[in-house]
Amino acid sequence: MEDFEKKVSIKDSMEIEGEEEGSGGGGCSSSSSSSKNEEILQLLRKFLDIQQRRAQAYAKLKTGFSEYMNSGGELAYQQLCSEITVKFKDCSKQVLEMESLFLSPDYCRVDLAQLLRSVQTQEKQKLHLTATIQLLKKAGRPSERLVSHENCLFKKPMEHECVHVHEITEASGTEDAEANAEYDNALKEAIRGVQDAVTAINEHLEEVRYEIAALEAE
Repeated sequence: MEDFEKKVSIKDSMEIEGEEEGSGGGGCSSSSSSSKNEEILQLLRKFLDIQQRRAQAYAKLKTGFSEYMNSGGELAYQQLCSEITVKFKDCSKQVLEMESLFLSPDYCRVDLAQLLRSVQTQEKQKLHLTATIQLLKKAGRPSERLVSHENCLFKKPMEHECVHVHEITEASGTEDAEANAEYDNALKEAIRGVQDAVTAINEHLEEVRYEIAALEAE
């Protein structure tokens, strides 16, 4: 699982390429307003469905990680990471296509494209920090990590001189405490970052729902 962050990173798949905001080409299309509104409605509803799929993927990832921490099934968790990566990339690709549509002359809805982009940005941050949290939890607090005795000196079959045994001094105790504090702060910061990203995503999704309600009322 060392490569987990790389496995489930979205990276460039969340970026809008080339002709971005304001690239309205030759101006907005003059096609029927009612039919265009219906198309926008369908796109926004599809976007909410995609977000639901993302939420389900996160729930599956969380469950899989808990099982991994309890049982140590490395292979099963690596396979889950690969599966989740594919799902996130597919979601990103579809949202990217929607952003491009909203920026096109047929729709001229830069506001909606920017709204979807804001969600994408927060989703990318959420994924990065989720990977960070799981990597930290896998490693454990410095003072609680298991040590390997492969480099120790074995004089008899069941006896060895452990290279990890050292005199406990005030300095070494301070080092352990500082390492633990650094670990705890990193974990808390990542958890807080995920919470902030989730809050921002939910606020943006509420804006999408307001837009859907407004279009339905027309």
